[in-house]
Amino acid sequence: MGNNSMFDSYTLPSGVTLKNRILMAPMTTYSSEKNGDISEDELIYYARRAKSGIGAVITACAYAEPLGAGFQYSIGAESDERIPSLQKLASAIKDNGSKAILQIFHAGRQSNSNVLKGEQPVSASAVAAPRDNAEVPREMTEEEIEKTIASFKEATRRAIEAGFDGVEIHGANTYLIHQFFSPHSNRRTDKWGGNLEKRMTFPLAIVDAVQTAANQYTKEPFIIGYRFSPEEYQDPGFTMDDTLKLLRVLAEKDLDYLHVSLGHFFGSSNRDESDTTPRIELIQEAIGDKVPVIGVGTLESREDIEKALQVTPLVAIGRALVTDPEWFSKMEKGEDDSIFPAVYVSKKEELDIPNPLWDKIMQVKGWFKVAD
Repeated sequence: MGNNSMFDSYTLPSGVTLKNRILMAPMTTYSSEKNGDISEDELIYYARRAKSGIGAVITACAYAEPLGAGFQYSIGAESDERIPSLQKLASAIKDNGSKAILQIFHAGRQSNSNVLKGEQPVSASAVAAPRDNAEVPREMTEEEIEKTIASFKEATRRAIEAGFDGVEIHGANTYLIHQFFSPHSNRRTDKWGGNLEKRMTFPLAIVDAVQTAANQYTKEPFIIGYRFSPEEYQDPGFTMDDTLKLLRVLAEKDLDYLHVSLGHFFGSSNRDESDTTPRIELIQEAIGDKVPVIGVGTLESREDIEKALQVTPLVAIGRALVTDPEWFSKMEKGEDDSIFPAVYVSKKEELDIPNPLWDKIMQVKGWFKVAD
C-alpha cells in the first residue's frame, strides 16, 4: 500500500470522502433502552469519540428485526418507531464532524429465548452454537429467510431516513449472516445451503437488499460496507480459502469497503497453528485492488497504525478510543505521551463510558487494561 498517513483523507468508491483513515470500530455498549432506543449516555459516548476528529464512527450493531436482537439493551433498527432515536444517534456523530455508519445485524443462534422474550432463536439449521448452554435454534423457513432479507432492506431505509451516511452489514462474529455461510450452522439442502456457493446465497442476498434500499431511498452517495470473519476454528467450519472465495464475489459488488474482524491486526490462523501468515495480508492481496479493506485489532500507538496502514488503506480503532476519547486529537497534536494507556478508574466521570459498558469492562478480565 505504501506509506499512508492516518491523517490523509480517503474517498470511498461511492464518492463519500472520509477526512482521515481512522474509523471507530463497532463495539457493543449494552446501554440502549429496553425497547431499542438509544440512551442519553450512548449519545454522549458517541458524540465524544466523534468530536476527537476521526473519519467515521461505526456504531454498535442494531438488530434489523425483533428476532435478531442478540443481547439486552442493544440498538434497534427493526421498526419505524426507532427512527427518531436513530436520528439522534446519527446527529450526535455527524454534528461532531465524523461520518455516521449504522451497523445492522441479526444475531441468529447467538441469541437466546430470554433476550427474545420467550421466542426460540432462529438460524440456517437447528444446530446449537459450539458454546456452553447454547440453545438449539429453530431452522428458518424459506419464507422467514425472505422476510429477514427484506428486514435488512427496511433497516437500511430507516438508517437513510435517520440521516446516517451509510450502513455496515455485519457478516462476522458468528451472527446470522455468518451462520448461513458456515457449514457448522448451515446444514440445509435447499438453495440456501449445501456447497460453498449455496452457502453464499444468503450473504449476497442481504448485500443486494441493502443496495436496493440505497438506490431506492437516497440520491446522495451512501456508504455500504460488509464485515466478515476470516475463518472458523471448529469443524465443520469455513476456512480462509472459503472466505477468500466469498470476498472475491463481494469485491465485484460495488461495496465501499470490506471490514475484517480480527482480535489482532496481524493475527494468523486460528484453525492451523502452522499457518503463520497474517490473515490481513492474504485478504488485502486477494481483493485490495478491487475494494478498500478495513483492518482492525489491538492498534493503539502511532507505530501500530503506521504499520497497519502499510497493508490496508483504512483502520478501525476500538479499545483505544474507549480508553481515551481524545486518542485521535492527541495523535494529531503529537501528544502521544498524554494518551491514556488504560481505563483509569479515577477518571470514570470524564471518560463518558456508559455505565453498563463500564461494568462489563470492570468484570471481564483482560478485555481492557484497567488502572487506578
